[in-house]
Amino acid sequence: MQNSAPATIEDVARLAEVSIATVSRAIHTPDKVAKSTRQRVNQAIAITGYTTNAMARSLRMGRSNMILILAPDIGDPNFSSTLIGLENEARAHGYGVLIGHTQNDPERGLEYLKFLSSGQATGLVLFTGHEPFGHQVLGTRLPPSVAVFEPVFGSKISYVGVDDVAGARKAAEHLLSAGHRSIAFIGDSKTRLGHQRRRQGFDKALDAARIPPANRFVLEGDGTIESGRLAVEQLFVRDTLPTAFMCVNDATAVGVLSGLTARGYNLPHDFSVIGFDDVPQATYVNPALTTIRQPRTAIGKQAMALLIQQLSERPTERDEILLMPDLIVRGSVAGPARR
Repeated sequence: MQNSAPATIEDVARLAEVSIATVSRAIHTPDKVAKSTRQRVNQAIAITGYTTNAMARSLRMGRSNMILILAPDIGDPNFSSTLIGLENEARAHGYGVLIGHTQNDPERGLEYLKFLSSGQATGLVLFTGHEPFGHQVLGTRLPPSVAVFEPVFGSKISYVGVDDVAGARKAAEHLLSAGHRSIAFIGDSKTRLGHQRRRQGFDKALDAARIPPANRFVLEGDGTIESGRLAVEQLFVRDTLPTAFMCVNDATAVGVLSGLTARGYNLPHDFSVIGFDDVPQATYVNPALTTIRQPRTAIGKQAMALLIQQLSERPTERDEILLMPDLIVRGSVAGPARR
């Protein structure tokens, strides 16, 4: 008996032997994917009927059964695992997903939003941390929406993500338990609520340990590898240095590791570094990165369940669902070096 369940992007990725992010790029930005890979993805789509099945079901029902997912970077390691949870939950309730890769480009975002104004999509999931650029231009209100990973600052959009405060506090307490009393926080932000919450967790841990302000080094950062490298350079022009670096995410931590290694330091003997996210590359850097793991697939599942609830019931006030993260201990944290 043939399986009537709709094909998923995960099915396509498995058949084509590529990542989910690669499937998304092959569909939406094919010029950025090698020809041979693109051919494998297209063949897998044809075999599974991935897009066709979901769209056809919407047409048969006389209403859209598609959810639009807007992400600034589908290559972000956090995206693919979250997408699995989102899509599996959507599939279980008869919905399909459309992926919009905005690249933080307002024009791209506006093009994808036309799926909403034309009725081709009925709900919205945001990875962006902000409301879609230009949505007011369409002259319509946003449909039921849920944000993941980055809460939308000053918005009533519901949010599902990790407990940033608890996770960051857990990271800082791990450094404190190793004996560090002079710690830098890399990645503070005036505009990104997730970064601000991680800074709060850092401060809560250091306040509880009675670490004075003079022993706290706080630098802003945008969460990129380059911001981590830049933070190292900024700190080394000062007279005093921290013994440990707590980074707002793993990308920043990789930049810090790179910057310290380039200066000839032996890690973690000379400095300790801890990240946040537990992206795949965290295990491949040297030393392997101690970090806070986000339950990405569970976040996706919870976010889609909340969105489907909003679609089927009268929308309620803004909901916020926070999942607890885990500390993953590897090799980048040790006791402070004697100076």
